[in-house]
Amino acid sequence: MSVLKVADIRPATGNKPSWLNSIIKGDCVAALEKLPENSVDLIFADPPYNLQLEGELHRPDQSRVDAVDDHWDQFATFEAYDAFTRAWLMAARRVLKPTGTIWVIGSYHNIFRVGTTLQDLGFWILNDVVWRKTNPMPNFRGRRFTNAHETMIWASPDQKTKGYTFNYDAMKMANDDVQMRSDWLFPICNGGERLKDENGEKVHPTQKPEALLHRVLMSSSKPGDVVLDPFFGSGTTGAVAKRLGRNFVGIDREDKYIKAALERIANVQTVQSPQLVVTTGKRAEPRVPFGALLETGLLKPGTELTDSKKRWKATVRIDGSLEREGATASIHKMGAMVQGLDACNGWTFWHIAGNRKLVQIDELRKQYREQVKAAGA
Repeated sequence: MSVLKVADIRPATGNKPSWLNSIIKGDCVAALEKLPENSVDLIFADPPYNLQLEGELHRPDQSRVDAVDDHWDQFATFEAYDAFTRAWLMAARRVLKPTGTIWVIGSYHNIFRVGTTLQDLGFWILNDVVWRKTNPMPNFRGRRFTNAHETMIWASPDQKTKGYTFNYDAMKMANDDVQMRSDWLFPICNGGERLKDENGEKVHPTQKPEALLHRVLMSSSKPGDVVLDPFFGSGTTGAVAKRLGRNFVGIDREDKYIKAALERIANVQTVQSPQLVVTTGKRAEPRVPFGALLETGLLKPGTELTDSKKRWKATVRIDGSLEREGATASIHKMGAMVQGLDACNGWTFWHIAGNRKLVQIDELRKQYREQVKAAGA
């Protein structure tokens, strides 16, 4: 496995593998098979689109359009493309952690075939996200609508996947406190961001804008996560991953793309902590069973709990249940029982005596989470 490192990305610490923050040169399937199983948190894949272009494309003034006509985007038949898609998705699935997710981007030429293969392999589609381009290439022949968008499929390894990363609150905050929608408006890659060679030509014909990858990584990964791009190209995924404090591994077989990506990523500066912290809400916090407070001594058996107005009281038992007038139940069911309700959030209903005032037992849960966080630091 030929591994090309990017100098000075991040100091080596602990037992970080040699392939981390590197570009592996070679065929994507063969390279993926050499990576450890369950080793990456997120995959962003921009595979060949199989555009099926027939001949050169010209503008009305007869100037030639710099379209994607490279050999790596060409397949003899749809069957050959489907076989290729199945092979790389199977290899990618092996290295993806059970809690990881995968993004695949494509156009109408290929994305529906990719989606079918994803489902055939057992992946569970979470969203399809439309990237709407502010400045799409016109339809020069005037025979179709202007193709002004591409589609991204976001999927988990299977339907039962739990614990995958979705930074809902961060996305909502970035969208002015409104839920982030599945249609994203960005310009195509141009200007100073577009990599050019010594002749002023595009280094890569399908370079994706960093803004697009920024939202993908911010929405579905955390600082320190490993992001894999099996079709690395000009290195947009690696550049954004480094800036956002994520680790990356890229795969590509073209020397000119690898060279350009290495130079590009080496010049990227990582955003420093605490700016890297991702906004999260309660739904993203780890679950804490009430019994954990007893196990860690934050709460003692025999403690009396009460509601905020001291109308009802209950006693904590050693097994984490509450006892009141001979009846036992969980903090939630006991809270509902005394109020005559169907449900109750026991964490906010029950209180414990504090300094001069009653304190929600939810405060003890927060203390427990802080202890766990400090222990894992």
